[in-house]
Amino acid sequence: MTESDLTPDDARAKRNVTILVMAQALLGAQMPMIFIIGGLAGQALSPNACYATLPISLIVMGSMLAATPVSHIMQTYGRRAGFWLGTASGAIGGAIGAYGLYVHSFPIFLLGSFITGVYMSAQGFYRFAAADTASEAFRPKAISYVMAGGLASALIGPQLVKLTVDAYVIPFLGTYLAVIGVNVVGSLLFLFLDIPKPPVPSHDAPKGRSRIELLKTPRIAVAVICAMVSYALMNLVMTSTPLAVVGCGFDKGTAADIVSAHVLAMYIPSFFTGHLIARFGVEKVVATGLVILAGAGAVALQGVDLGNFFIALILLGVGWNFGFIGATTMLAGAHQPHERGRMQGLNDLLVFGGVTMASLASGGLMNCSGGSAQAGWASVNLAMAPFLMLAGGALIWLAFRPKDA
Repeated sequence: MTESDLTPDDARAKRNVTILVMAQALLGAQMPMIFIIGGLAGQALSPNACYATLPISLIVMGSMLAATPVSHIMQTYGRRAGFWLGTASGAIGGAIGAYGLYVHSFPIFLLGSFITGVYMSAQGFYRFAAADTASEAFRPKAISYVMAGGLASALIGPQLVKLTVDAYVIPFLGTYLAVIGVNVVGSLLFLFLDIPKPPVPSHDAPKGRSRIELLKTPRIAVAVICAMVSYALMNLVMTSTPLAVVGCGFDKGTAADIVSAHVLAMYIPSFFTGHLIARFGVEKVVATGLVILAGAGAVALQGVDLGNFFIALILLGVGWNFGFIGATTMLAGAHQPHERGRMQGLNDLLVFGGVTMASLASGGLMNCSGGSAQAGWASVNLAMAPFLMLAGGALIWLAFRPKDA
């Protein structure tokens, strides 16, 4: 590897960002597809309504467990190998999920969901890959632009659900077949990715900090906490949304429209989040995201009218965007290149561990607390409060630490 391969080149970075934006748009469409129907399909297959969101929980659990191995594969063999592993897993998971629906088997359906989690883990590294070849000045914008690719996925995914959800006699089967096609076509994009493999470290090269030492670094610790809280709370509420919407008397198409508005709100701000970070600082953007997430919960608690659902989920998306992109940018600037595989894998292990717990809790809170959809929805949104206080407290602690500490 030459020195030019190691030097950030924004021409190369912009080309890679274009590929990653397209991947986020097309391959990312499968995630809103699965999140819209996963809980409803689980409710149809599960012997107990409390386990309705278990398929989504297993996707996130699979993502959590795959984070460290996928990061290691990318560190050893390059980003492209890890992304192809993700698309293969997405296609296989979709195929097993379709078969589970065909034979009406909840365990088989859950297995497909778990394997799909490997795709979700690989997708999580798109944002880090955007920063690999970017200069320090372009890095927050690169991350933000790749996340903005989800805007197209927010349009493509729900529309594919509407086209495929009742395409076969077996409900939801067509959607899972469409997921297979999305992964096969999307995998071709990575042929054009140009990110050098990390150099093999020499024996006398710095080994970097251990995982414990990294987590003891205040800026890294706060970045991980804020990323965990932003993503977990977004998942907690979004996972329950289709169940709440249908449970309150609206149809599946309306639930898809609300999730579509939510996913749009997740990604539209990405066109300017990087600029806001560059202008106001990452800490202020993350703090704003946490405040907006709190606002989403407050709106949801005001009632279950259609307007409340739309406004709450839109605020939830914007809050996630500011909180998660801000935390990602904070983390990307807080470790060295030779620590990349170790830290990024650890970060996503912790983040998706939190998301797993949130998605597991979501179904129980929604279906098994209060005895009605309205009461369950209120429980889901009230559960946000302590975690928002945790993340907010961590940010305040970081802000008041001496700058030379």
